[in-house]
Amino acid sequence: MSQFKQSFAWWAFGRGVTDPPAFFREARKIGYQGVELLPHELWDAARDAGLTIVTEGAGKIERGLNRRAHHAEIEAEVNAKLDLAVKYGVPNIIVFSGNRAGLTDEAGALTTAEGLRRLAPLAEAAGVTLVLELLNSKVDHNDYQCDHTAWGVLVMSLVNSPAVKLLYDIYHMQIMEGDIIRTIREVAAPHIGHVHTAGNPGRRDLDDDQELCYPPIMRVLKEIGYAGFVGQEFVPKGDALAALRAAYRLCEV
Repeated sequence: MSQFKQSFAWWAFGRGVTDPPAFFREARKIGYQGVELLPHELWDAARDAGLTIVTEGAGKIERGLNRRAHHAEIEAEVNAKLDLAVKYGVPNIIVFSGNRAGLTDEAGALTTAEGLRRLAPLAEAAGVTLVLELLNSKVDHNDYQCDHTAWGVLVMSLVNSPAVKLLYDIYHMQIMEGDIIRTIREVAAPHIGHVHTAGNPGRRDLDDDQELCYPPIMRVLKEIGYAGFVGQEFVPKGDALAALRAAYRLCEV
């Protein structure tokens, strides 16, 4: 059995689902312990099925913490989301760097860290982790600034809070830099607060049509002592529950 738990992103697997409570129950039978980025009106149904609401978002991908003009707005949203997180037992709130829009990486890192230092005491007091998401700027999120592990790690070192970590997205980092196992083991390990998966290219199932080999990646997560959630965040080619079942088994250590 895995020492980490598995979850799935509702935006990816909930498309076309007509009976969410039944879907949640079936996902729980597979072994999933959490669901992510779920509309609030479904939170109670997911919890009734035995699923943790693992992540909630704050801010926007393009308009994030790398500009001081956004800090007050994001702080207000994070405060509201922290109240929800405490009420519903949500362990993670996802935050974003924002796009570069001409900003240097050094300046963006300093300002993002400044914004996170402002938010860290709030998260620490609530017992919730803010996870800064690593996304690719090559295919899906043009100009996004937190697009390399080293940049994210720099921000983490500047913030230095147990309540601020990285959302290490394997799919996105495969596109930007590859070398996933070594990077997790030697660079990202102390800073990973949450993990997302998907097959590359195409953000589809974790199957033989894509280039990532997930079992050894899961083993290195176990090796470094990662004990959070691994969230499946790919768009299934066919039946969503069948895809979740196959991914769960592939990622089980």
